[in-house]
Amino acid sequence: MATHTDAQHGETTAVVTGSDIVVRAGARRWLAVARIGTGFIFLWAFLDKTFGLQYSTGAATTDGSPASLSWLDGGTPSQGFMTFGTVGPFKDLFATMASPLTDWLFMIGMLGVGLALILGIGLRVAAVSGTVIMLLMWVAEWPLLRGSTNPIMDYHVVYALVLIIAATTLAGDTWGLGRRWAAIPLVQRQPWLR
Repeated sequence: MATHTDAQHGETTAVVTGSDIVVRAGARRWLAVARIGTGFIFLWAFLDKTFGLQYSTGAATTDGSPASLSWLDGGTPSQGFMTFGTVGPFKDLFATMASPLTDWLFMIGMLGVGLALILGIGLRVAAVSGTVIMLLMWVAEWPLLRGSTNPIMDYHVVYALVLIIAATTLAGDTWGLGRRWAAIPLVQRQPWLR
């Protein structure tokens, strides 16, 4: 357990680190790999939808040339999915909620969660906000299609679990800025920022 001395008040406080929670170095490294990999998934979603990098936001025109559906070219990162991609009993609810505001909230969420995971900071906030995003996306596609891999578990649930595990194990302390972040006085006073 590391300690931190508050220069202003001269108080020494214990800072719990990832090595206090997960004692095996190999396990901490694999948690860091899962954290960074999941962070890249969220960050890539932001980049692809912003710039139309021709993955999930790209579509071919009738002549086969790529058509940009990027946010910068007037595409709607969440509205199209909320209006046309949802199924089941909540379809009308999501279609009603679709707006430019949901585009902004979704994109800020993708960027924030992605950067937090990659940098290893603010993992508690990222876990809560990312889990809410994943839960909403899971509900939007519920019930899962017959013939899908599993009627309950899909990648949205797995990503949410990785977010929660990363936050609760302080996975940002390994190969991330988590320890430095935890030493910031504001973060010490407001542990939910950890």
